Amino acid sequence: MKLYSLPAHKLHKMLISKEIKAEEIINSVIERIEEQEPKINAFITKTFDMALACAKKTDGLIAKNEPIHPLAGIPISIKDNICTEGIETTCASRILQGFIPPYDATVIKKLKECGTVIIGKTNMDEFAMGSSTERSYFGPTKNPHNPDYVPGGSSGGSCASVAYGGTICSLGSDTGGSIRQPASFCNVVGLKPTYGLVSRYGLIAFASSLDQIGPITKDVEDCAILLSVISGFDPYDSTSIEVDAIDYIKVLKPDVSKIKIGIIKEYFDGAEKDVVRCIMDVISQIEQEVVEISLPHAEYCIPTYYIIASSEASSNLARYDGVQYGLREEGESLLSMYKKTRSKGFGQEVKRRIMLGTYSLSAGYYDAYYLKAKKVQTLIKNDFDEAFKKIDLLISPTSPTPPFKIGEKIDDPILMYLSDILTVSINIAGIPAISIPCGKSNDGLPLGLQIIGPYFSEATILSFAYYIEKLAKSL
Repeated sequence: MKLYSLPAHKLHKMLISKEIKAEEIINSVIERIEEQEPKINAFITKTFDMALACAKKTDGLIAKNEPIHPLAGIPISIKDNICTEGIETTCASRILQGFIPPYDATVIKKLKECGTVIIGKTNMDEFAMGSSTERSYFGPTKNPHNPDYVPGGSSGGSCASVAYGGTICSLGSDTGGSIRQPASFCNVVGLKPTYGLVSRYGLIAFASSLDQIGPITKDVEDCAILLSVISGFDPYDSTSIEVDAIDYIKVLKPDVSKIKIGIIKEYFDGAEKDVVRCIMDVISQIEQEVVEISLPHAEYCIPTYYIIASSEASSNLARYDGVQYGLREEGESLLSMYKKTRSKGFGQEVKRRIMLGTYSLSAGYYDAYYLKAKKVQTLIKNDFDEAFKKIDLLISPTSPTPPFKIGEKIDDPILMYLSDILTVSINIAGIPAISIPCGKSNDGLPLGLQIIGPYFSEATILSFAYYIEKLAKSL
């Protein structure tokens, strides 16, 4: 039996019935990693010995007939911008190579308390800046469904590891679609939670007002289980919001007859025919009436996002100067050391965004760029607020295109940025959204459907995604 191919909820039932052992799951995943990694490159760091030791603890509890959490003994991969105590955390950048955090991010601490097994740290676009996982110091990750194509980004390593069975589930971060877009490209489930629902403590910042950690899984049920663990208020995170804890697994009900659905007109207008066809095939099976919704300021999402995100990145990445973290290039003076370290430590895309952000924040240009972008952010948020007065959830494609070939967009930053055109608005507004598989393109490449909801509507989104997941599998 290929244990690496099963979702966590099925493996949990097999564990508690003593049909299998946690150590067997880990060995199955390790064998799969060793087989697939040479051609996929989803991992930066592997923690096999630590994983096997953790699995043995779970097997010991089961042998004593003690209760275990649904994620106990289940392997999880972690995007390499989430701090893990004692495990190198690089953000896929040369400048952080050798950095070993002295503490766990809050989400990691919660996972360890459940007995979840960390199998390794995954590849990503450097500092989460990219849409293809080609911008990594450790080389590009490839799509498990066709290695000639990208897995999406920046959480491409996390999504690829789930897709090929290098883990059962994963954690990624989503700043402008970095969980959802690669989930679409890799045929897995990826959720971007409401801003503030999941602690960002221990997440190495890209754009602090947009970043959010979220689950990447094989199906919606696993997504609900993982979100239940990692969500909740954290006093260590000043952006964390106090809300009641929810067991999201209890909301996966097939009865969604009262949910009002809208489709975003502008998001279908710009998508490729293959993508629209696949989404409409699923929508045609929905019992509820589906209404068309317009977001008047949709065309401004990409410029607004890249001004805000680059400005915050410029500020956040100022701390990497060779003094305290990672790489240090010696120079004749302190200023020379700064210049050499940052010049050799950062990749091309990171430098581009630092320069763009610094320019947007500079005297004389702040009002023209950053301040104006923040005002447009409010308009985009208001568009969603108005839409959710009429309907409960919105449906759109996750990406306007199927996966594209490795190297196809790497030399054209604008073309690459447009890969996120259907996802960045959700981060700008701070609302939740999920991407679930909905079929294949004519070339056999995965396509994803995005479900968007108002603040803290994860229960409704997961319930409807569970319903759509069943529909999509029947088509």
